[in-house]
Amino acid sequence: MIKLDEKNCMILNLLQENCRISLTEIAKKVELSVDSVKKRINKMIENDIFYPKIQLRPRNFGFNNIVEIKIRLHNYSENERNKFISYLKENPRVAEILCISGEWDLTIVIIAKDSLDLGKITSEIRNKFNKIIDDWRESLTTHVYKFEEYDMLKINKIINGG
Repeated sequence: MIKLDEKNCMILNLLQENCRISLTEIAKKVELSVDSVKKRINKMIENDIFYPKIQLRPRNFGFNNIVEIKIRLHNYSENERNKFISYLKENPRVAEILCISGEWDLTIVIIAKDSLDLGKITSEIRNKFNKIIDDWRESLTTHVYKFEEYDMLKINKIINGG
């Protein structure tokens, strides 16, 4: 486990708020030099603490249906499961694929323009892999209140027993 100090936590919080924030602005807010901030960010990326990316808003470019699907598999070989996951990974409408524990095996997120588009996408997946899909439950995301947001100062206190 990698230990984070307060400055690194502050840097991570600032980057989560605005991934385009300048190094100069971060340096001022955390009271470090620009070079020090740059080195810390590079070291955190190198240690897989985070990876820089942007978060797209699919609804803004016509995909109004964002659907989470829970999938339970049955009677499958490792090869069949791998083919299914590869198919999902290659599908541009599948935004997320998570292997989960519990009642369900996978959670996927599909983006679709409307209900007809969603029906076409899900039917294609279900028909192609109907031999290994045991159960399938869909829920439409209507609003996001919080997504992948971590207060690193608070989490760091939890990690360190505080």
